[in-house]
Amino acid sequence: MADKRDSREMMTILFLCILWYIVSGSNNVIGKMVLSEFPYPMTVTMVQLTSITIYSGPFFNLWGVRRYASDIPWGYYFRLIVPLALGKFLANVFSHVSIWKVPVSYAHTVKATMPFFTVVLSRVILKEKQTWKVYMSLLPIIGGVAIATLTELSFDMIGLISALIATMGFSLQNIFSKKVLHDTGIHHLRLLHVLGKLALYMFLPVWLIYDLRHLLYDPVIGGPVTISYKVFALLFIDGMLNWLQNIIAFSVLSIVTPLTYAVASASKRIFVIAVSLFVLGNPVTGLNILGMTMAIMGVLCYNKAKYDQRQAKKKEALLPKYNMLNHNGTNAFMVNGWANDTHQLHAV
Repeated sequence: MADKRDSREMMTILFLCILWYIVSGSNNVIGKMVLSEFPYPMTVTMVQLTSITIYSGPFFNLWGVRRYASDIPWGYYFRLIVPLALGKFLANVFSHVSIWKVPVSYAHTVKATMPFFTVVLSRVILKEKQTWKVYMSLLPIIGGVAIATLTELSFDMIGLISALIATMGFSLQNIFSKKVLHDTGIHHLRLLHVLGKLALYMFLPVWLIYDLRHLLYDPVIGGPVTISYKVFALLFIDGMLNWLQNIIAFSVLSIVTPLTYAVASASKRIFVIAVSLFVLGNPVTGLNILGMTMAIMGVLCYNKAKYDQRQAKKKEALLPKYNMLNHNGTNAFMVNGWANDTHQLHAV
């Protein structure tokens, strides 16, 4: 029975990962196609945030996802959750600008620098120190992105800066999302819905002032922008795929270990790069591919180093209890100590 249960769980994880890769690859390719014909990254972001807001509520209720508590203090709400939503739409906008300006393969190679931003921001904000293995794993990431940048045939400075800003934004979201999930106990999918809805409300005035004005009157053509049925269809599909990608990613995260998820995410990036090169056919050189490979391998090394660091911290947390056991040595204390150790292991 246990073997059958494990087999079913493995098949579920495998199916979700394959679906995640396909949806993510399709989403990036279609996003590039949309922006090539419809160069309005803010509107693309608006469609994606609207999709999260509209689809998530009914779907989560149907799925039985628990509702979040409404007793979150307003001070906490404005101090952490609102800035998270602000960061979400800013990161999404810059991510779309990067895909618009540079090839998808290069944009995702630059996004491989997320561990670098995570380490730096965690050190500055949380005062969190890392092991030397973690710091060393950042070298191939930085070197790989540098090689890919120097050899990118379709290089654009705005695209590079936008990709870096988006990556930093996503890193900040990862850091503070973990804190919000821990402090409030909100379900991660409900948090996605809340952030998407807040980001939409905050982003709406910006979109109305900037993109909608240009859509209603483009000074180049001297009139409103004509949106073809093809662009409408691509925008709709892009919004659906982006929402579905978020759902699958959170579902995978909820059933696997952090290391497995990190490795699966890095593998997904390789898949997206390969699909974009094959489908969109942007030219690359051998050195360019070498840089991409170095960056992705660096991400895998970083994930392994972080896993080793977490395991070492767990062992250190348990050592004092075992020392006390050895020092006292009574049977009654050993029973209590074992119970406490078990609880601590469960809590970790």
